[in-house]
Amino acid sequence: MNATPVTRAIRGAVIGSLALGFSVATFAMDGGPDPKAFRVCKDGNNLPFSNTAREGFEDRIAALFAKDLGLPVEDYNFPQRLGFIRNTLRFKLPDQDYPCDVVMGVPSGWGQVDATKAYYRSTYALVFPPKGALADVNTEEDFLKNEAVNTGQVRIGVFDRSPGSAWLAHHQLVDAGVPYRSMHPNPDVTPADLVATDLSNGKIAAAVVWGPLAGHLSRQAGEGTYRIVPLSSEKGVKFDYAMAMGVRRGEPEWKAKIESLIEKNQDAIAAILAEYQVPTLPIEEGGNDVAR
Repeated sequence: MNATPVTRAIRGAVIGSLALGFSVATFAMDGGPDPKAFRVCKDGNNLPFSNTAREGFEDRIAALFAKDLGLPVEDYNFPQRLGFIRNTLRFKLPDQDYPCDVVMGVPSGWGQVDATKAYYRSTYALVFPPKGALADVNTEEDFLKNEAVNTGQVRIGVFDRSPGSAWLAHHQLVDAGVPYRSMHPNPDVTPADLVATDLSNGKIAAAVVWGPLAGHLSRQAGEGTYRIVPLSSEKGVKFDYAMAMGVRRGEPEWKAKIESLIEKNQDAIAAILAEYQVPTLPIEEGGNDVAR
């Protein structure tokens, strides 16, 4: 599945911490993270999730949390690649502290971390300029019935080993697919960059991408440039995934604190996701997702 997430903020002081049901003293004694800062493990070049300028929606949510706790945000940047958790959340040198304490976006139930309750659920989506042969496409069904699509005139960008690839195979559209790497060897290049360039120059007519990336492409291109059509999971193709935040195992107070912040700030989180045009779905209670 696409690479994707991480990032931002908290509130507190002693009064705020007590209001959340925790005290700084108890938190520190239990071996949790340093309460002097809200320390985020993130990719510094991974919009729309995060970047060094803190412009991603995970950055915004981290800042929201930090403000709520009365703490500054501290970022620990590492490229979102294989080994990300090992080199961030679980990285510790002898006689030194961990460099960061929370990953702002992980799949719900992901085994590499202790995942919190989900805070949003999204789905993969079609993104395309609403013109030419695709001008009248408004739904997934419209796209699959479109004559240009079915006669091989439409090139469709998908990430390798993603639900998009499985979807093309399921609907006999493999020959129309244009594959992209989900993890580019150059950390200065993001998956969104590559797809955005090829959509704008017409190399591909449409792309199937993770929902937040779809919103990012539309938001960056400007209103009306692209149409976003959320895709529905079907037999053999899972498109929708719940996203949580990740903490280290063995830090139950810290996990509970993050979950209390999620609950307290649900409306603000929803507003941030809407601003970034992230297509969202209701969160299913009790469901675990292990990849995105």
